[in-house]
Amino acid sequence: MNSRFWAAAFTLTGTIVGAGILGLPSVFAKSGFFIGLFWLLVLGGILIYVNLCMSEVCLRTKEKHQLSGYAKKYLGKNAGRLMFFAFAFGIYAALVAYLIGEGQSLSAMFGFSGQYTIYFAMAFWLVLTLLLREGLKGLKRVETWGVLAVILIIFIIFFGFVFSIKLENLYFMDFSYSSLLLPFGIVFFALLGFTSIPELREEIRGKEKELKKAILYGSLIPIVLYILFCIVGVGAFGMGVSEVATLSFGSFAILLGIFTMMTGYFSLSFCLRDSYVKDLKFSKFWTFIFVSVLPLLLYAIISYFNLLTFVKVLGIGGAVSGGLTGILVLWMNYKAKQKGDRKPEYSIPINWFLIVLLSAIFAAGIIIELFF
Repeated sequence: MNSRFWAAAFTLTGTIVGAGILGLPSVFAKSGFFIGLFWLLVLGGILIYVNLCMSEVCLRTKEKHQLSGYAKKYLGKNAGRLMFFAFAFGIYAALVAYLIGEGQSLSAMFGFSGQYTIYFAMAFWLVLTLLLREGLKGLKRVETWGVLAVILIIFIIFFGFVFSIKLENLYFMDFSYSSLLLPFGIVFFALLGFTSIPELREEIRGKEKELKKAILYGSLIPIVLYILFCIVGVGAFGMGVSEVATLSFGSFAILLGIFTMMTGYFSLSFCLRDSYVKDLKFSKFWTFIFVSVLPLLLYAIISYFNLLTFVKVLGIGGAVSGGLTGILVLWMNYKAKQKGDRKPEYSIPINWFLIVLLSAIFAAGIIIELFF
């Protein structure tokens, strides 16, 4: 396994590990650690499979596309539009969640009460908007070192708090209907990495046979990190763990949250800007409105009317964006096997039963997260 392999694996890991990790301990504590772990392992397995399906679509296609381009090629224009909606919906949900989380984290870091979070969120938004306008695309290309830093910090947190774990916090479980389903959306969000699969195909060019293994490694690393983080978050603090979990671990851990959300906000904003400029041919003015102003406006409305929490925003974003994307990827893979113009290095088994079963799970997740 060469450096190109690890670069591809860490690109996927870096895409997956974002704000979602910060919300996991809170929902795990409320539903029960083992209920949360169940969803993490089940959805983790499903999304590894769907990621592999997406990689096969890329390998069966000579031309380079993004998700919406592949959907348009194999499923038609309307599917391409639906894929773009799913992509944009997930990014906007993440950007709003980042603003909520950064406002809380920066306020705590500087020792202020919760009433100042909106001002810190707006300051964060202003700084990141200015950086985006400068076009610092290089900041987006720090996956390998960024992932290694996150791994290191999580292990430091784990070993720093492992002796504070109370087993009764881990053994607690709430078997009510709402609690059993509570972790679905946030876990789904925390495992999403679809958008990086086409990039992995390019990064590992010439070594395509290793793409499957890179996806497996890149998908499994976040699951292991999430389990360690939730063990200490739930075990040490129980129901008292903050929605933005790093707030419970002290200043050093808060830095992890700030760093993770800052790089995530920038990368997703840049990705969204590229889509509006290159795919939709928007002018600079309207691109600025949709990429920079709209997330701030959504955050202001949600905060002013106290509509959604950090975890709820991530849950809705994960279920809707991930669910729609997952369904489309399954159908894209099915069609690509028939209409692809390149022989792939590997093929992922798929059939009607799997497509219907997984699509039903994704659809149920969307309905549950939105209406229950």
